[in-house]
Amino acid sequence: MAEKILTTEFSEEMQRSYLNYSMSVITARAIPDARDGLKPVQRRVLYDMSELKLGHDKPHRKSARIVGDTMGKYHPHGDSSIYETLVVMSQDFKKGMALVDGHGNFGSIEGDGAAAMRYTEARLQKFAEEVYLKDLDKTVSFVSNYDESEKEPEVLPVRVPNLLINGSEGIAVGMSTSIPPHNLGEVIDLVMAYIDNPDMTTAEMMEYLPGPDFPTGGIIANKKDLPEIYETGVGKIKLRGKLEVELGRRKADKDKLIISEIPYTMIGAGINKFLMDVADLVESKKLPDVVDISNQSNKEGIRIVLELKKDADIEKIRNILYKKTKLEDTFGVNMLAIAHGRPETLNLKGILSNYLEFQYENATRKYQVLLDKELERKEIREGLMKACDVIDLIIAILRGSKNLKDAKACLMNGDISNIHFKHPGFEEDARQLRFTEKQAAAILEMRLYKLIGLEILALEKEYRECLKKIAQYEKILKSRKNMNQVIKEDLAHIKEEFSLPRRTLIEDGKEAVYEEAPMEVQEVVFVMDRFGYCKVLDRQTYERNQETVEQEYKYVIPCLNTDKLCIFTNTGSLHQTKLLEIPAGKLRDKGTPIDNVSKYDGSKEEIVFLTNFSRLTGQMLLFATKKAMLKQVPAEEFVTNNRTVAATKLQDGDRVAVIRVIGAETDVALQTTGDMFLRFTMEEIPEMKKASKGVRGMKLGKDEELEQVYFVSQEPVITYKKKEVHLNRLKIAKRDGKGSKVRL
Repeated sequence: MAEKILTTEFSEEMQRSYLNYSMSVITARAIPDARDGLKPVQRRVLYDMSELKLGHDKPHRKSARIVGDTMGKYHPHGDSSIYETLVVMSQDFKKGMALVDGHGNFGSIEGDGAAAMRYTEARLQKFAEEVYLKDLDKTVSFVSNYDESEKEPEVLPVRVPNLLINGSEGIAVGMSTSIPPHNLGEVIDLVMAYIDNPDMTTAEMMEYLPGPDFPTGGIIANKKDLPEIYETGVGKIKLRGKLEVELGRRKADKDKLIISEIPYTMIGAGINKFLMDVADLVESKKLPDVVDISNQSNKEGIRIVLELKKDADIEKIRNILYKKTKLEDTFGVNMLAIAHGRPETLNLKGILSNYLEFQYENATRKYQVLLDKELERKEIREGLMKACDVIDLIIAILRGSKNLKDAKACLMNGDISNIHFKHPGFEEDARQLRFTEKQAAAILEMRLYKLIGLEILALEKEYRECLKKIAQYEKILKSRKNMNQVIKEDLAHIKEEFSLPRRTLIEDGKEAVYEEAPMEVQEVVFVMDRFGYCKVLDRQTYERNQETVEQEYKYVIPCLNTDKLCIFTNTGSLHQTKLLEIPAGKLRDKGTPIDNVSKYDGSKEEIVFLTNFSRLTGQMLLFATKKAMLKQVPAEEFVTNNRTVAATKLQDGDRVAVIRVIGAETDVALQTTGDMFLRFTMEEIPEMKKASKGVRGMKLGKDEELEQVYFVSQEPVITYKKKEVHLNRLKIAKRDGKGSKVRL
């Protein structure tokens, strides 16, 4: 077969492939379906557990078996993601209603990971079995799996708005979803009210569903923002932990501040981070009234204890904890879901309308299937009852038939051509028989004990019950009002059996206010030796030992303790660090390596200029590089909160040689490694931004570099190679012109 080469534009192929990938991640991985509120991997795990018969009343099965079966049949994307899904669905501190009953170590609220799947076991929770998987064969459509060897449900027939009850979080390509969990009983109350009044406003809905209900409890502190969040589907919820005061029973006992509930966002490593933050606040004297911190949490719940000093200001401590730690945090809401095959941000009403549309579809399918089954049962029972009335004729036909086919033909069509009656008189009655195919098959399979009187009565009772069910199903299918009533009764039963009390308090909490006491401003001296060890000396120590300090240290910079240290390096970087972060020391202390208190890396760069930031305020800096590129830069260019920024732009292979603060200088002199000097006016060096490379200061010879820059008014005479050089006598030339060579 001849090769066929297709020519296509590379950019078009990349765009098409990336779009396909994006849509696959969005619709088939990360974003839940608005109908059942599940992601594909969650749906497949639950369905596989149902197929493995892992009901709530059955023994637990190894998680590895569930994961392997799910991966092999339905979800070929790696075992780690499947097991993680199984674990999360079992964690009642992450899900509003846990769907999996885990046996073994399935992780903890403090961030401990689950044991390996070969050690743990799982089965379905009763809630998942009854509410998520019931009537699976009567309701939803089934589709082929990834290799078309199995069938899997397109969605699960979830009977509650799972998108609200368990929420969802996921990151796709270019979009993400974050839906908070809600209380099952409140959601069901809302759905029943919405069924009666689909034109409800958001305010009316919130009378039934006041807000999210997080499994970790806590407090929602911005109640006023919830209506807008439910109206738009996006917003931020302010979460707070719950604080309780426990007074000491005896005089020797200390008062305690107990954290019994945490924000939902603190699940995992957030608790340890909170403890570290509190310890830092105590160490930095911002929480002086706290004398001890302990985490006494166990399987019964969260209990973080802060022991307090006598007469501690509880309100102040509360404000500091809310303001300075993750005990107050925000939960970003973005109610994105797949609705009608495409991602859509839904508000509360949108979620309910999608859910109800799905329930009507499922209910219609379910009751149509049940109606068809009852109609079939009715047909068969009518045939059996009729057969009982002419049982002698039936027996005569069976005795006179050569095979099953002839008997069936006689029962259905009255065909007696192949029937040999042993006794006359049955021929005419047999010709009148008109049983349906299903009735004829049931008659031929009927056992003789069915002819007992009581059995005939039971058959008639079944027939009456069948008629009753048919009337009931037809009534439901013909009327939306009746279908609504059935859905409401079903929801009421679920609420009665599975609902839990609300755990999260909703209020408009007062804004946490914390004003740090103004720091006492002190004069200090930063010193650093030639090996890079630095420390901060108090002013008195420096003044008493000024001569010794200036002899032993390479950098001696008087400054304030509130100032910042600026480190300019030959790579064109500026590293900044607060003086408060540099440990104070005594005169003979070794100090701390500058690398440890800043982003400066002595193995890759060298310090060109080191100063305190207040000295630069309102000044101009002269930048000169090894390739003699010059520029003036205003110090305001370096105002930033970042610890490291680019101070200048360099050519390939170039390095910063000199940085100096410009005063009232009028002339500048450049000196190169080739003994060349050039003097010109400061006006020839332009003022430029820090992101510019500058202009050339002088022509350099081969392998020659700029070595030093002098301000002529400050240094009119210098010593160069043991000889005096009078810079003030050099002829003023043009920048980038020829210099005056010093003969040594």
